[in-house]
Formats: sequence, C-alpha cells, structure tokens
Amino acid sequence: MKKFLSIFIFQMLCLTICIASDDIRVVEKPASSPTQSCYTPWRAPLKTAPMSKLPVGSIDPQGWVRRMLLLQRDGLTGHLDEISAWLNKENNAWLTAGGDHGWEEVPYWLKGYGDLAYLLHDKTMTEKAKVWIESVLKSQRADGFFGPENKRGDKPELWAQMIMLWVLQSYYEYTGDARVIDLMTRYFAWESTLPDEVFLEDYWENSRGGDNLWSVLWLYNRTGDASLLELAEKIHRNTANWHQDTTLPNWHNVNIAQCFREPAIYYMVSGDESMLHAAYNNQRLVRRIFGQVPGGMFGSDENCRLGYIDPRQCVETCGMVEQMASDEIMLCLTGDTQWADNCEDVAFNSYPAAVMPDFRALRYLTGPNMVVSDTRNHAPGIQNEGPFLAMNPFSSRCCQHNHAQGWPYYAEHLVLSTSDDGAAIALYGANTTTMTVGAEKKKIVLTEETRYPFEEDVRLTLKTKGNVTFPLYLRIPSWASGCQLYLNGELQAVEAVPGHYYRIERRWKNGDSVQLHFPMRLSLREWVLNKHSVSVDYGPLTFSLLIKERYVRKDSRSTAIFDSSWQENADASQWPTTEIYADSPWNYALSVSPNLELSTYEIERLDWPSDDYPFTAESAPIRIKTIGFEIPSWKTDAYGLCGILPDEDAVHTQSSTPVTLIPMGAARLRISAFPSVRR
Repeated sequence: MKKFLSIFIFQMLCLTICIASDDIRVVEKPASSPTQSCYTPWRAPLKTAPMSKLPVGSIDPQGWVRRMLLLQRDGLTGHLDEISAWLNKENNAWLTAGGDHGWEEVPYWLKGYGDLAYLLHDKTMTEKAKVWIESVLKSQRADGFFGPENKRGDKPELWAQMIMLWVLQSYYEYTGDARVIDLMTRYFAWESTLPDEVFLEDYWENSRGGDNLWSVLWLYNRTGDASLLELAEKIHRNTANWHQDTTLPNWHNVNIAQCFREPAIYYMVSGDESMLHAAYNNQRLVRRIFGQVPGGMFGSDENCRLGYIDPRQCVETCGMVEQMASDEIMLCLTGDTQWADNCEDVAFNSYPAAVMPDFRALRYLTGPNMVVSDTRNHAPGIQNEGPFLAMNPFSSRCCQHNHAQGWPYYAEHLVLSTSDDGAAIALYGANTTTMTVGAEKKKIVLTEETRYPFEEDVRLTLKTKGNVTFPLYLRIPSWASGCQLYLNGELQAVEAVPGHYYRIERRWKNGDSVQLHFPMRLSLREWVLNKHSVSVDYGPLTFSLLIKERYVRKDSRSTAIFDSSWQENADASQWPTTEIYADSPWNYALSVSPNLELSTYEIERLDWPSDDYPFTAESAPIRIKTIGFEIPSWKTDAYGLCGILPDEDAVHTQSSTPVTLIPMGAARLRISAFPSVRR
C-alpha cells in the first residue's frame, strides 16, 4: 500500500511539474486536432481545420478598428436603408411575396450590417436587422425554398439565397435562434431535389457555388446530417471549375477574389490534396500575371485583360472585401500565415482608400497608381464605361451594399479558436475577447492593446477565474525577422521564424501578460514584370507619394452610375459625390541603388490621431522622407488616367526633389509603384 501511494504521489508531482512548466516553441501552424470541445468542431468525415472563427459578438474591437466600425455605422452602411431604393421596404422582394426589388442588395447589405450591429452590441441596429431576418425566416415555403424567386426559364437562380444564408449563420451565432437551423435544413433538402441540369446554372451562382458549399458544411458541423455531404458533392460538381492548372473559369475580379477558395473548401469534404493545391494555384496564377503591384490585389477593373497589367489598372471595392473574406477563410482552413499577410496587405493598403474618410461615399474602382478620381468615363483605359472613379454613395449597386462586410468580418477574425481548444491571434488589432479554452472549458478574457500596423508592439493580458491550461498561438508575420516575445515581462529565448507561429502552452493565471515586438524595417519591392518599378514597405505598410488632393463636391443624383437608384425622400445633399484632383506633381521616380540600399529614406513619426483614424494624408502617424526625380514624359494619357509606367531608361530631371511618402491606405490619390532611377 505504501509503495502504491508513493508511486501515486510521484506521478502527481510529475504531472504538476509538467503543467507548471512553460512549453514555448515556434510551429508552422496550429495543430489540426479532432478533439475540439470548446466550440463547434469539424465533424468526421470532414477534415479538421486548425482554426475557427469565434461566434460573432465574442470580440469587442478597440482602437482604430473600432473607429472604422463606428464610421460605417454613422456613414453609408448604417444609413443605406434610408437612401438606397434597393432597400426600400415597400414592395421589397425580401419582405413581400412577389416584390420587385432587393434581390442581391438586401442580403449584401445585411451581411455586413447585421455583423456590425452584433460587434458593436448595438440594440437599435440589431432590431433593424431583425425586421429583415424575421421576414426571411417566415418566407420559407412548404417545399423548403425561401426568399424571392428568381427564375431563368425553368432554372431557379440561387445566388441571392447564398448571401442570405451567411446573414442567417451570423444571426444564429449571435442569438442561438433554432429557426435558422430548421430553415437551412429544409432549404438544403430542397436543393438536393434539383436535377443537376438546372442547378447552379446561372453565371453568378455558378461561379460562386463555393459560398453555398461553405454554408452546407457550416450546417453539417452543427447537425451531422449525412445527406448534407451528398449535397456538398453535388454543389462542387455543378460549380464552375476553379481547379484548373493554367487558367480560371472566368476573369471577373470579384469572382476571382471570392471563388478561388472553392477547391479548398471542397478539400474539407474530399480530402483530396490537389483541391487544396488548386486554391493556392489560383492565387498565384492571377498575381503572377495581373498582380505585379502593391496592395494585395490585382488589376481587373471589371475583368482581367491580357496586356492590362500596369499598376494604374484598378479593382472593385467588392473585390477587396471578398479577397479579405477569402483570406480569412483560407487562414482558418489551413493555418497558413500567408493568408493573414495578404489579408493585412489589402486591409491596410488598399481598402481604406476606396472609401471617403467619413465613410459616406465609396469608389467602385481603386488602383495602386491613381492620380484622378472623377466622374469622367475613362474607358477603355479601364474596362467600365461610366463615372466609375469618383467617390459616390451610389458607386455601383453591388459595391454600394457589399462593402459593408469588409471591416466587420476583419474584426471577427482578430482572435480565433484553435482545434486543440486554444486561442490564436493571426490578425493583429486592439480588442477584448471573451472565449472558452482548454480541456476544462474555462472562460477567459483576452485583451490586446496595440496600434499595429502603425507601431511595433502588441500587448496581451489574460483575465481568468482560476488557472487554466491551453495553447496560445501568435503569428509571426513574414516580414518580421528579429521578432521578440516576452512572457510576464521576461524576454523568451525562442528564435522567431517569419511565417510561423509562437506556441505558448502553460498553466495560465489571472493577469499573465505576453508582449510581441515586431521590428519594422524599410524595404523595397521590385516589380520586374512592371518595368522594374519599386514600392516602399515599412513592416506591413506600403507607402505612396503624398499628393496634394483637391476635393470637389458634386450632386450625387447627377453623377451617379447608371444602375443607381435613390429612395424618393432621400436627401441627396447629405450624400454628395466627391471628385479628387491632384494639385501637386506626381510623376516622380525614386532613387534606387544596385543593392536596394535605403540610405536616402528617413522615417518620420507623428502624433497618433486623436480620433483614432489614421487613414488620411493629414492623420497618418508615419511618413517617409526621400528624394525623387521628375519624369516629364509621364503624364495622364488620352483616357484621362495615370499614364502607364515609363520605361526604365526614361529621361528624368538630373536634380532631385525632396518627396514625402504616406501609408498607401491613407492616399486616395497615389503613386505606389514608382519608376526607378538606378544610381
């Protein structure tokens, strides 16, 4: 008996020592564990994703991310139902059977508006969203179909329903309303009855079947209904072929940004590694040809066109927010940090400049090199015919409504649950998150303080009642060589590997803290295929030439795009169009040494903006001083656009001019890919 007791005490002592010791190491990605218990797991036979989004409402964004959300609430997103005719309640197809408007616009808007309401815990907004959602829940027919019927001959068109399913999924996460599960179960049973020859045949739904597939897997993980796996197979075989080696099924910019991920989603069903590879290949393919530009996107002002690869080519605001959403999904499915890197690239450098600082107007098209933002028709320099470059509250009915998802979805992915019941931070931003972790399923509060990407430090503090064991994963960005990790103030002797994660597993106690220091360094990226142009990076931020911007306000009714439609009583004077013109020279090349040395570049740090909004030329807290050389031949072209990049040997002024660079996301007019003067 004494011997047994001694062995037991020894074993318990060993266990205590094991739990008390810290396991701190660098890993390529979080583990894909099938034993997740804190949140909804990926059910067998599906593959297990290493990370999952927390239920909406778990994360309370702070700092500049919260400021973006508040601007959306007080700007276009929060008031779109008051001005957009597509959201007019009278005879709306989502509120009235047989209604004549609101097809994709209502779910596009609700997709962001509802999540915005839940993130801000705004009761007024939530009640407004519920008016629409209640109508959706009540619209289901006896056969399972719901919402407005839109037929192409005998073929039902289901694209709008795909968007609304995402709205309902967020609503369920926030409220737990079981009617969502019932509606989705019955609707997918109806989809299962459709013959292949009439299923997902229309252009948009055929391209975007991956969104439908994502919702099916979301439901399967909650119900385990095996018939959903058969539907998943059916959706994949009827969706456009996004798993080709050297081409894509179509080259529309939003489709590319939104649909390249479909094979990776199907990989969760099939386990076929070639499907996962296909999603990566799609990303590489479009960027190898049309993405030789800064900002995380690619040149496709409507569609990618052979030969139109210059950084003056644009992308839709829709494309930006869909790329961010795809990056977030790919990050969760794979754990691969490249998706977080790209998401931040778009979020910090491209998307902020696509909207006005007050978020009351947006631009349909935005490019890395853009020296005018007006209501002129610039086709065929850009593919779209019409006033597609101006800031307008009706800057095309798709982006007008779909932009709303960008910042809410980003904020929802600031902290993730891992499949081994831990927590992961792959996208950095100030927030307070309440979540459940560990085998003990304990609730913790994780507070993140940072002004990233405008500063180098991230500080995390843990609150917990009683100690709890769980792994914490922290992404090391691909640019962050020399990253340092501190635990409770002590520097940890663990060498960082860019593109990996720190993994800290320990018995955490209340008040524990972690600090990350990401040394940001200046660097140049050379775009060989675009005439050896260069862009200037500082950590995750890319910089653009500071151009003096002249704003001209115009009547939005007279300058709106052809497919815009106002509500009758909307006050257009409160929602003006803004044209932006350059009132300073922009045709500069940068001096580049053979070894890309940066001795002529100087970082200047300014005060943090009092309103927490860092994305204007005046408020950006970081600038770079350097010298430029004017290229007299580089001018606007016959279409009124920034001329294509001059040749490498273009004649330039012999004397240099001091120039200032600001973060690309703060520059609504910008030169971000510069010709280079080799010195």
